[in-house]
Amino acid sequence: MLLGGCSGQGFQLKNLAKTDIDMVTDAHYQEAELLLKELTVKLYKRNPKYLGLNQEYPDKDGIIDGRVQQLFGAPGNLVFSELSVSGVDAIELALATNYEGDRIFALMAGLTSMVRQSYGFQSEFFIYSELDGQQLYHSARNLEIALWRISTYQDDQGQLLILTNSMNGVAHNLSYERLFGKLIALQDILAKIVAGKNQRMIKTIVQNVATMAFIPI
Repeated sequence: MLLGGCSGQGFQLKNLAKTDIDMVTDAHYQEAELLLKELTVKLYKRNPKYLGLNQEYPDKDGIIDGRVQQLFGAPGNLVFSELSVSGVDAIELALATNYEGDRIFALMAGLTSMVRQSYGFQSEFFIYSELDGQQLYHSARNLEIALWRISTYQDDQGQLLILTNSMNGVAHNLSYERLFGKLIALQDILAKIVAGKNQRMIKTIVQNVATMAFIPI
């Protein structure tokens, strides 16, 4: 069903080429990008030691802003000279015990490119746009796996490779889990919407995330 009319706040002529599902997909993509950006900033602030690996910017906030710009300054696939891989392979690299680079950058480049891939590397959606509900579903499962690995993977000294949740007095700071939870919910909801539009069933996976490999998108 096409969205008709020329009234309404924020209306643009190009919206005439969008269905209601395209508008919903736009909103999901934009929210996913905002959540990923927020996660990037929080992880750098929780793991400041990785900021010292990039000397292009003179201060902590400058380094974080620079990294955020690298990751989110333009849509599409993410390819960086300092990383030999992208997508789920970059997530694997970020959590490899022998990796000596910026783990936060590798992780967020991997997560962001993986999520963007589930949207077909598109940042805006129109009548002719084609999405795969199964890929969106798989990206949600990969986010679950990534969260478990981040929370458990340690170095040879038994220290977490990437710090996330922490203790503030007697209460846990679970803000990282909440961000992941929101991302997972976004991807799952859109997967169901797209599958319904395409009249296709999603093949669900029931497996322990602790023993599960990342799913190719």
